[in-house]
Amino acid sequence: MKKKILFLIILTTLGLVSCNSKNKEKSLVVAMELAYPPFEMKDSTGTPSGISVDFAKDFGKYINKEIKIENIAWEGLIPSIQTGKADLVISSMSITNERKKIVDFSIPYSNSLQGILTNKNSNVKNFEELDKQGNTIAVKTGSTGFIFAMKNVKNAKVIALADESACVTEVVQGKADGFFYDQLTIYRNWKKHKDTTTPVFIPYQDIDVWGVAVKKGNTELLNKLNEFIIKYRKEGGFDNLSTKYLSKEKKDFDALGFKWFFDLED
Repeated sequence: MKKKILFLIILTTLGLVSCNSKNKEKSLVVAMELAYPPFEMKDSTGTPSGISVDFAKDFGKYINKEIKIENIAWEGLIPSIQTGKADLVISSMSITNERKKIVDFSIPYSNSLQGILTNKNSNVKNFEELDKQGNTIAVKTGSTGFIFAMKNVKNAKVIALADESACVTEVVQGKADGFFYDQLTIYRNWKKHKDTTTPVFIPYQDIDVWGVAVKKGNTELLNKLNEFIIKYRKEGGFDNLSTKYLSKEKKDFDALGFKWFFDLED
C-alpha cells in the first residue's frame, strides 16, 4: 500500500511538472512600456491595458499561446529581446534602420506622423524656426524624435529626458521651446495646456511606421506575426481598437485631415 501511494505521488508530481512545462511553452512574453496611453498603459487596478495589450492578447489567441505583459522602461525594450527576457516588443515602436540592425520587425501595423509641441511665447511655426541658437528642444530619450534631433538639430540646444510628461512640462513651463513627438501626443497635450502651448502639426519628417520587434533570426515567430497582422486588418481588428480607445480622437483627426494610425496603404 505504501509503495502504491508513493508511486501515485511520484506520478502526480511528474504530471504537475509536465503541465507547468507545457504552460511555459505555450506562453509568450511581450515587453512594452506602460506609459503611452491609450496604446500602452495601466488601468485603475494597475493591470496592463490599452491598444497594444489587446493587440498582443489577440495575437496570443491566434497562435494559441498565453500572453504575459512585461512593463519595461523604453531603453530596456530591445535589450529585453536580445537577452531572452521577452519574446517580442509591442510598444508603439517605429521601424528604423538603426533598430533593424539589432532586431527583426514585423510588417507595419500602424503609422504615426510627428509633430511639435511649442511654448506659446516661442512663436515657432516649423522645425526651421525652432532650430535656432538660443532655443531649447526637449526629446524623450531613445524615441524617434530623439533620433531625429541627434541627426538634424544643428543650432538649438537639445535636452533628452526619460519620459514624455517631463518633456511636456519643460515646454509648459517655458524651459523648452519645443518637444518632438507623434501628432496624437502633441494634440492631447495641447488640449490640456492651451494657455501655454501651441501645436505644430506640419510633419517635420517622413511618416513613421510601427512594427512588432522580435529577436534577430526568429523567422517562425515573425511569419506568424505577419500572417496575423494581415488577417487582423482584413477582419476589422484595428477598427475595433480605434472605436474602443480612440473614438473621439478619430473624429478630430478626420476633421483636421490627419492620416489615421491604422490607415496603411496596401
